[in-house]
Amino acid sequence: MQNPPTRARRTVASLTTLALGATGLLAVAFVNAGAAHAAAVPTLSPLAVPNRGASVPFIEQEAEYAATNGTVVGPDRLYGHLPSEASGRQAVTLSAVGQYVEFTLTAPANSIDFRYSLPDTSDGKGRDASMDLLVNGQKLKSVDVTSKYSWYYGGYPFNNNPGDTNPHHFFDETRTLLGTTYPIGTKIRLQVSSTAQSPTFTVDLADFENVAAPIAKPANAIDVVTDFGADPTGATDSTAKFQAAVNAGAAQGRTVYIPQGNFTLYDHVVVDKVTLAGAGPWYSVLGGRDPINRNRAAGIYGKYVAGGGYGGAIRPQEAGGPSQNVTLKDFAIIGDVRERVDDDQVNALGGAMSNSTVDNLWIQHTKVGAWMDGPMDHFTIKNSRILDQTADGVNFHTGVTNSTVTNTFLRNTGDDGLASWPERVPNVNDSFTHNTVVLPILANNIVTYGGKDFTISDNVMADTITNGGGLHIANRYPGVTSGNGTAVAGTITAARNTMIRAGNSDYNWQFGVGALWFDGLNEPIAGATINITDTDILDSSYEAIQTIDGSSSGINLTNVNIDGAGTYAVQAQANAQMKFTNVKAKNIAQAATPIHNCVGTGFQITDGGGNSGLSGSTCTGQWPAPVWTYNGVPVGGNGGSSPTPSPSASTSTPASPSPSPSASSNCPSGTGNLAQGRPATASGTNAGLGAGNAVDGDANSYWESANNAFPQWIQVDLGCATSLTKAVLKLPPASAWAARTQTLTVQGSTDGSSFSTLVGSAGYTFDPATGNTVTVNLPATPTRYLRVTVTGNTGWPAAQLSELQAFGGGSGTSSPSPSASASSSPSPSASASSTCPANTGNLAQGRPATASGTSQNYGPGNAVDGDANTYWESANNAFPQWIQVDLGCARNLSRAVLKLPPASAWAARTQTVTVQGSTDGTTFTTLVGATGYAFDPATGNTVTVNLPANSTRYLRLTVTGNTGWPAGQLSELQAFTS
Repeated sequence: MQNPPTRARRTVASLTTLALGATGLLAVAFVNAGAAHAAAVPTLSPLAVPNRGASVPFIEQEAEYAATNGTVVGPDRLYGHLPSEASGRQAVTLSAVGQYVEFTLTAPANSIDFRYSLPDTSDGKGRDASMDLLVNGQKLKSVDVTSKYSWYYGGYPFNNNPGDTNPHHFFDETRTLLGTTYPIGTKIRLQVSSTAQSPTFTVDLADFENVAAPIAKPANAIDVVTDFGADPTGATDSTAKFQAAVNAGAAQGRTVYIPQGNFTLYDHVVVDKVTLAGAGPWYSVLGGRDPINRNRAAGIYGKYVAGGGYGGAIRPQEAGGPSQNVTLKDFAIIGDVRERVDDDQVNALGGAMSNSTVDNLWIQHTKVGAWMDGPMDHFTIKNSRILDQTADGVNFHTGVTNSTVTNTFLRNTGDDGLASWPERVPNVNDSFTHNTVVLPILANNIVTYGGKDFTISDNVMADTITNGGGLHIANRYPGVTSGNGTAVAGTITAARNTMIRAGNSDYNWQFGVGALWFDGLNEPIAGATINITDTDILDSSYEAIQTIDGSSSGINLTNVNIDGAGTYAVQAQANAQMKFTNVKAKNIAQAATPIHNCVGTGFQITDGGGNSGLSGSTCTGQWPAPVWTYNGVPVGGNGGSSPTPSPSASTSTPASPSPSPSASSNCPSGTGNLAQGRPATASGTNAGLGAGNAVDGDANSYWESANNAFPQWIQVDLGCATSLTKAVLKLPPASAWAARTQTLTVQGSTDGSSFSTLVGSAGYTFDPATGNTVTVNLPATPTRYLRVTVTGNTGWPAAQLSELQAFGGGSGTSSPSPSASASSSPSPSASASSTCPANTGNLAQGRPATASGTSQNYGPGNAVDGDANTYWESANNAFPQWIQVDLGCARNLSRAVLKLPPASAWAARTQTVTVQGSTDGTTFTTLVGATGYAFDPATGNTVTVNLPANSTRYLRLTVTGNTGWPAGQLSELQAFTS
């Protein structure tokens, strides 16, 4: 589930016991890279945690520790980078014929399932290729691989357009039987035979299994092939024949058997009071999708409950739920879902099933492994594998009670791995136990949104990729409220869990999400008892524990071992009351201040004794760059880059050949910083870090260009041609910004089209020890448009500036002056221009903007930069908050236009806003009283506020409420006289 916008593993290498944590909770094995590939970094293994997680039938080997003549990539946890989605954040790339990865069997095996990535094609349709599989140096077969189930782009719910931003979902996996059982010591090699179909092949890992012989048909069972004519070749649609078989099985009380074969289903098979059993998940495979109605595909569904979790139209054969006494076992559902459309019913399992069991299923390439729409009771999923989903692994949705997922392995889900969401009816007494959940691409490994008396125990959660944590307990998402009885309630038990490299950066929020995090967005978490016991939180990507939104209480942490955190042990962004007993933290990147607390006494830890490593707290205006520990060995999170690391993909703003026509064409004062508050544009921006941040007077906000796309430029329109003496360039002064050198050229223009070089390409070192400030002396050349072009940055693959300042000696050639009827009034800020913009168009664009507060780098300059995709966000949980713009002189305004980013990921919200005006910036008059304004992406997320005729130079908006986020938010504040 998407965050709303802001908002026994064994290896070929030896296993060495590493005692982690002073609490002595458990011994965790880690991989010894050995001599095969010294470049790989040893990492904690999610399948080697004793007595926790799923007991799996395979032995897993990582490619980076195998014999190879390829290239190890990683470790890297930055969203949008290929290794960030690999197990352990490392893999091996093969880029030439003959390159290989070779594994040595440590137990007999007759099958391989390997995880890989191929590059996408330019049209987004994907590519097919093959790799040779060799046994002891002799080719056994070719194995087909494809990128058609990989590569998604843009924002939620994502698309298949390679020209969009945020590429992700890079990996897929495929399996094959080897034809015989090979003994210990056998060499299994994956080798490139041709690069004609794919220029590279990246191998992450291989799972080796000794698959048992096919399960014979049970006595007296109905055979879907011999009794009902289902097609085991998959050449024809067998949906009707499967449905007839299960109907007969239900009527006669007989098991329905799926023999060996690949069966095509164009629609759901609806089950009730029946057992559907296969010959084993390697032998009996269901797949297919309706070629016309793409919202229907292979799946086994229970009957829906009217008025329950499913809100769509219920077909007659699917009505009358919940289904009862269903058993599904020993087969696979391998679908053909290549996109995410949330309304499409293309899940492997669905509907409602009570008193039912799912056992030993292999589920792959569907939208959701099991989206169960209650009310339903006593439902169990066990001993199964759920792989390569476009959305959740399992979601218990609305009124699911006394149900469980246990001993199940999940990898590469497109959203939450295991989730509970009681949207309208309480989920009560459910459990997620002994599961291994790795590499959820979006959101959390395991989460309960609301829920009563929930048990989440003995699980392993590893390698969260973005926008989520390892374990999340929250009052979030629609319908989760105490009024519905669906909020967090009763006793939530989370015992004996292990989180490894969990949590990551949220590309909406632009800060890290905790491995364990609590969120009271819909309402405070209150009245429940939440017990986190005997838990290991290891090598967290950012903070180990986080509180955010609303408030949380009743949280008890006992015998918790925090070993390794990229930033803090605890990050308090909302009020919380917790009791810590025997909580021990070590290897914390911010060791001197392991607690980040900006809510003051609202965050309280009751000391139950036995705690350590938690002394010292801070509240900074910047988020430090993470340092990833990998067993206590520090590895820089982003090469010492931005305090908040940016994904490699970017939100590019098309470059304009000339400045915006709405920009003011009047000269600023000849003294001070001539660039502050002036219109700024750029060749591209990344993640909302717009060009306006470089001219807003705030050194803590910054512009960042598109990533991996040098050269990149930023320019400012000074309003008229002026002879400049110097440009001062800055990066944020925080020490988290490590020293870096940017190579840049300075150019000038009088018309915005023809530029001359003022200072040729040179490397400039930005060092926090000297204020991260660089001065470039300029020749005396009339310049209205000052442009800085960056061609390199040793600290990050993008251009970065927090301030672009221009200073000169005057002698400007003024452009035509505005209407004489405009009366100028004194400006409270000496650096702001006190001349009127032209009396047409948006008078606020490029003007100086200020605010009561900002969140992260979302400064007020973003609201006047002409880019609807960048935005201002106020301090969170601190209403009222205001933003204002200085129009340069007093005007009679007719309307203000307010915008939020147009992307559909910005869900509809209502902000309560008061509009005020002032002529002097000190005394304000209310123009429009507090009113709720609905921002809806369906109508462009735009609101128009009509204003009375009142002389206004300073236009201020005060926000006192926001139904979508606990802060004021605006991407554009526009002012018009007509």
